[in-house]
Amino acid sequence: MQSHPAPRLVATDLDGTALRTDGTVSPRTVAAFAKAEAAGAVLVFVTGRPPRWMGGVASAVRHHGLAICANGALIYDLHTERIVESHLIAVDVLEEVVAQLRANVSGLVFSVEYEAGFAHESDFLLGGLDRKGIAGAVCVESVTGRPCAKLLALHPSMGADELQAVVHELVGHLVTATHSSSRGLIEMSAQGVTKATALAALAAEHGIKPSQAIAFGDMPNDLPMLSWAGTSYAVANAHPAVLAAVDHVTAANNDDGVAQVLETLF
Repeated sequence: MQSHPAPRLVATDLDGTALRTDGTVSPRTVAAFAKAEAAGAVLVFVTGRPPRWMGGVASAVRHHGLAICANGALIYDLHTERIVESHLIAVDVLEEVVAQLRANVSGLVFSVEYEAGFAHESDFLLGGLDRKGIAGAVCVESVTGRPCAKLLALHPSMGADELQAVVHELVGHLVTATHSSSRGLIEMSAQGVTKATALAALAAEHGIKPSQAIAFGDMPNDLPMLSWAGTSYAVANAHPAVLAAVDHVTAANNDDGVAQVLETLF
């Protein structure tokens, strides 16, 4: 039995954390989420995924809760399946970022995530659900035509950690760069927009303090959120930087590590 109150807010990343490697939500995890909500906790999915990738998750959790998508750029209501808040990269910033990166890092190719839809340059190697054709991706000549929620830069040979350092050095004053993949793919949001900024704003609306929140993650894009939450957990399969930063480590995503913790707390 826990000697301290159960958290008022449960925030979890999806891919690599609450979802299994095949992208599914296990029945055990669904049941643990339901138990937390039944106890009065606010359940928030905090993910790099765009809203267009959330349909399966929304169905699995019976359209309960909110999702912070695109690393904090978009707030998505799972009940209505609608975007309720946006923090976009402006066109002038987008143009400058792409120009600076092209001029200094050879081999980069780009894609953009909009509030609705996704566009990529012809050489951009699609991954995840886009590669499977689940959510239509449009090939374009220029990715800087309109504001976007997330700019992605892909390099054919650099690792993600190395590339993130380079991108931050070049354009960190214009956008916030992070990554959630082992391949050389960097995700950029509007300056100052992270999973933590969106989660903190949502918590404040509910009168919830960081000390009353628990968060789960596995990759560097989760670090701001994990630092904000009063209690932080990494799954066992997490990136080394995440494992080093958290308060606790639970079982791997494929072993329902998030559910194991929630079952104990609720």
